[in-house]
Parts: sequence; C-alpha cells; structure tokens
Amino acid sequence: MSHLIRKSVQAMSGYVPGEQPKGEGVIKLNTNENPYLPSPDVQDILSMVDIAVLSRYPDPVCAELRKVIAELHGCEMENVFVGNGSDEVLALCIRAFVERDGSVGYFDPSYSLYPVLADIENVEKRPVPLNAAFGWEMPEDYSASLFFLAQPNAPTSLVYDRSKVDAFTARFKGVVLIDEAYADFADRNCMDLALANDHVIVARTLSKSYSLAGIRLGYCVGNAELIGAMYKIKDSYNVNYLTQEIARLAILDQGTMRANVQAIVETRKLVADKLSELGFGVFDSQTNFLWIKPLEMTAESLFKALRKKNIIVRHFAGDERTRDYLRVTVGTAPEMFTFLDTVEEILKGEN
Repeated sequence: MSHLIRKSVQAMSGYVPGEQPKGEGVIKLNTNENPYLPSPDVQDILSMVDIAVLSRYPDPVCAELRKVIAELHGCEMENVFVGNGSDEVLALCIRAFVERDGSVGYFDPSYSLYPVLADIENVEKRPVPLNAAFGWEMPEDYSASLFFLAQPNAPTSLVYDRSKVDAFTARFKGVVLIDEAYADFADRNCMDLALANDHVIVARTLSKSYSLAGIRLGYCVGNAELIGAMYKIKDSYNVNYLTQEIARLAILDQGTMRANVQAIVETRKLVADKLSELGFGVFDSQTNFLWIKPLEMTAESLFKALRKKNIIVRHFAGDERTRDYLRVTVGTAPEMFTFLDTVEEILKGEN
C-alpha cells in the first residue's frame, strides 16, 4: 500500500511520546506531568455538567476561555488562539507561516516534535546545534521562515538569558514562536515580547503547571493578524466543550496553580542538591524536571536499573548528544525520596 502514501510521510520518522506504563506501584517520572491535583473547581464543573450540552457543538472560537486568557496576560481576545494542546498551536504555525519552499528552525536538542512537524509539511529543517553546555549561538546570516524557541528548553531544563532572546527576536525576519510550556516553573518569561513585537508568538500549555495534561489545552498570544491566520486554518471545532470549561476555571484559580508550582520548585531544589552530593552533573533547572548526568555509571545503566525498581525516567538514547543524560520529572516529595533512596542503592551496588 506504500504507493498510496505521500513519499515524505513514508520517509519521515514519527514523534515518539513518553512511555505510559501500566500497573500499580510504578513511579512515573518520564513525561513531565504534574503530580498534584488541579483546581478543585475542575471537580465541581465535572459534577455539574448537563450532559444535554454534549449533544451540541462547542464554541468554535473559545470566546469565554480566550477572554480569561486575555485578562491573565493583559491583552485583547483577538491576541489569543486556543488549541487542542500546544502541539496544535505549533502545527498550525507551520501551516500558516511557512511556504512550501520555506524553512523551520529550532535548537538541537530541543522538543523532538519540532522536526516531525516540519517533516509532516515537507518543509526544510534548519536546526541550530547547542554547544556542549547546551547554550546557543546563532550562526551568522541564519534565516528561516519560522523559529521554535523553547524557553525554558526541553530536555535540558535551561532558561536562556533574556537579553539574548531579545537580541535574536529583534533581528530575526521570520515568525518566532517562543514555546513556554514550562514558564510557570521559571524565574522569568517572555510573554511581553508577544505583545511588543508583531512577529513574536508565545505559546503556553495547561499540561504542566495546571496539572491538566489529560484535557489537551494549549494557547498562544500574539499579533492579532497572525492569530487570525491560525483561526482560518484550524479544525472547525478544535477544542471540546469540557476542555474549554475546565481550562477556563483552572486559569481563574491562579492560587491552586501557584501552590502546586511552588511545591514542585521546592522539591526540585531538594532533589537537585542531593543528586549533586551523590556526584551527578545537575543542570540549573527552570522546569518541572531535572536534566542530570550520572558520573559513576552510564545513563543507560542507571535508566535500566531504575526501571527494574519500577521507577521510569526518560533516556534519549538515540541521540549521541543526549545519551549520557537522564531527564527526571519532579514528582511528589515521597516519590522523589523513593527515587533518591533507590539511586543511592544502585550506586552502592555498582561500587
């Protein structure tokens, strides 16, 4: 049947999501989900939904949700696009802003969906390799139609210096999508750039800080004309009714989100300090995960040893730039104490 499939699709590799292990007793630290419950208002709306509403199509432009997001960020509703996860936002940006002979840029390593989305649209990829410390310098005369700038970056957990981001966006001629999936865990963000620059869009998600990965809600803020172009090409009813209502109530409850974020940040520091004491290379995380390098054994060996103990972390073995590192989601304090105790046991067994 291959003759029926586009050649570019046959040639590409699909996105590989993080493993979703089944069974009891597993400590899941591999997909950067938030271990804490979302706003209690979410439970309330789920218990009060009139199922008759589900027989009707949802609001195709998410008006009430966009009003809440606009108020949160100090912009107009016309500056807000709401999507089926931030992944839809990224995909629509390529479709809206990149011609067939255009190109998509991104850091390497960064979110592994970026090149996949470019391959789906069969446009040129222009990755910018990060240095040994996972910092970046743009090549001279670099250009692209669209650049995905993850801030903070994944999987490296680092946030880039704001002055560097400002300088890049000032000189870049295409559209810049600043992907701020982890911004609520960082000590700075770039949302103001989306309101001050016509060619900059900032994307956010409710999957991380709002503990709502299961509802698939992402949004972006930017110039009204760019946002309008995205609305032209989205699916007719891209965000369902329940997702819109849950997201609206969760965003209104900033207190619950901030409390959950603070708990994760405090646990993150505790775990980072302990891993440093154990001899790991630990990067200065500005996310809800840690990017670590075992120094007394290989990352692959530790990954497998943890797995045998029902602790699942993320190992990007297929890339020589990342294979020496592990990405560890910050779970609850008890989960992370178990993780640390297990790591110590494994290291003692190696010595």
